[in-house]
Amino acid sequence: MSAPIKRKRVPVHGVLLLDKPVGLSSNDALGKTKWLLNAAKAGHTGTLDPFATGLLPLCFGEATKFAQDLLDADKTYETLVHLGLTTNTGDTEGAVMDTRPVDVTTEQIEAVLSRFRGAIEQVPPMHSALKRDGKPLYEYARAGITLEREARQVTIYELTLLSYEAPYLRLRVRCSKGTYIRVLGEDIGAALGCGAHLNMLRRTVVGDLCIADAVTLETLAEVDESQRLAMLAPVDALLSSFPAVELSDELAQRFLHGQRLALGKEAVSLPEHEGRVRVYRQSDRILLGTAILQTYSILAPERLIAAGSVV
Repeated sequence: MSAPIKRKRVPVHGVLLLDKPVGLSSNDALGKTKWLLNAAKAGHTGTLDPFATGLLPLCFGEATKFAQDLLDADKTYETLVHLGLTTNTGDTEGAVMDTRPVDVTTEQIEAVLSRFRGAIEQVPPMHSALKRDGKPLYEYARAGITLEREARQVTIYELTLLSYEAPYLRLRVRCSKGTYIRVLGEDIGAALGCGAHLNMLRRTVVGDLCIADAVTLETLAEVDESQRLAMLAPVDALLSSFPAVELSDELAQRFLHGQRLALGKEAVSLPEHEGRVRVYRQSDRILLGTAILQTYSILAPERLIAAGSVV
């Protein structure tokens, strides 16, 4: 019997907002989506734990050049904290370590939550992908080894009590990059004197991207390839928070060759402030890449779209 013919991967450019299901790793979700789109190149913009669900932006083709911008973006989660029960992972995947009675009021909870708003210190969990000597911490944890970890500062912009029906505490959290919601849940439980772990975690917002615009793997699998491709957002969906600069055809050509540009009348539009910008060719509104707008209207190319890519 002859071996099955492998599909030839094709260039696909854009961003897919996936609603990741529970029980699937971010890499597995990426692999399934990449196969469904028959895409040659893909990457994700920060992992979700297997027990977590929600918004997982996936980048394809030229969009992978801008994935770091979402890694650095603020994120919003909804979570269900189970008070009175701690696990060795801080979530439902771990072994139960301790159980305690839960006798706290809504007023006590609100008082404790106020202590976790703003800039706080967090110690990264052992069950995390942070690396020590080239090996992720979770590998040490699985071997029964606990290592010292330095506390890191993160920012909790919003911490809202959505509901409380003992022993379950439902919260919405908007936070900076690097925040561990598992650790936040454990720390809240410790502050309440009863301990806690996360029973559920769902990511709803990443930067300017929202779960309302996401699709499931089941939806992707049910439609044909052309419909799947139509679900991709353009590459610049990752860059919507940056001001836009539009260049004439002549300047656009020089920009794509990596030249620093002194912008004058040939720049069709120019933001008033300096910093990172997204750059377009004015004649067809094609994204050219990102740049740093410097003093005296100097435009320094940063990341460029490959010539010939349809984005």
